[in-house]
Amino acid sequence: MAKSVVTPERFARGMTFDQYVKYTGSPENLAREAFGSYYPDGGAIGTARRDNSAVFRERYARVRLTDQQVAAIKWLAAQPDGPANILVVSEDWSSDCRRDVPMLTRLAEAGGLELRIFNRDGKKILGTRRPDPAAYPDSNHDIMLEFLNAKNGGEWASVPVVVVYTKDFGELHRYIEYPAIYHKDHIRGYMQSARAGESQAQTRERGQREFVALQASPFFDVWASAGIDEILAALYEKLTVKS
Repeated sequence: MAKSVVTPERFARGMTFDQYVKYTGSPENLAREAFGSYYPDGGAIGTARRDNSAVFRERYARVRLTDQQVAAIKWLAAQPDGPANILVVSEDWSSDCRRDVPMLTRLAEAGGLELRIFNRDGKKILGTRRPDPAAYPDSNHDIMLEFLNAKNGGEWASVPVVVVYTKDFGELHRYIEYPAIYHKDHIRGYMQSARAGESQAQTRERGQREFVALQASPFFDVWASAGIDEILAALYEKLTVKS
């Protein structure tokens, strides 16, 4: 098995949630390219980045774990070789990251786990399905190569990447992009499909409007909580079911 690029030293270089939120509003971050279709008015790769720091702050202030989730992560963290560190690869233009990163922060706090956040890209956004660390040396594409998302017959550099480790950085579980009950590709495909009488521009505008409305709906909180449940259930199985 190939040696992981995520060493304790590399992990320590990641940002805490507070540092990450401040960074998202910084001139350094706002000078980086973004993926425009995740923004309310759409766009393409290379779109100017927005200041999403207030979105992360608002979600963190509002979201809460359930009592059962808090009890579960405390129990798991107390087990021998239980979870102790959480690595997150995020891009703030991603709705999936804005949905999950605040909840993951709550999870880490509840269990006494260390959480560190890394950007996926450098100044330029990844324009290909498979990252190339040599082509983008200011990125964290070497981490992404280790945790590619296998779906639809291919591999994708999806975010967020969430990897839960023991205190000695033994990998316990990885969670990528969204929980299993959020059928995002199916939902987005329907939103983006043309309706009778629509022009191409109208279809694009309506689809983006519906996606923005979805992000503001209670269902994003439902899926954020489902992601936590999925992680907790996987950790329980990893720690209790022995081969």
